[in-house]
Amino acid sequence: MHELSIATAIVEHAEETARLHGGGRVSAVRVRVGEMAGAVPDALRFSFDVAREGTALESARLLVEEVPARARCTPCGTDFAVGTPPLMWCPQCDQPSRELVGGRELEVVAVELEEAGV
Repeated sequence: MHELSIATAIVEHAEETARLHGGGRVSAVRVRVGEMAGAVPDALRFSFDVAREGTALESARLLVEEVPARARCTPCGTDFAVGTPPLMWCPQCDQPSRELVGGRELEVVAVELEEAGV
């Protein structure tokens, strides 16, 4: 389960961010996970719960924004949902597309820190 290594990297990143901002505790981490990123959001949430134990993220929440896969048709410029299984065939002009414009994201977008005295 590679989600555990991803979750560990998220925890390490959030701990470093907290350290750079005064060493406070992390209350939440916001991530974007694309449909085609190769990470299962529920497995990532579970792994995060395991990886955060004994860290500054002990009580932090992992907030996952799931990003649907989208493609763009080169011939006509139409953006469309790729779906599962991945079909990158334009519904507008019936041509194949090779340009994936969304759905591969796997990124930390925010680390939320607890306010002092909380």
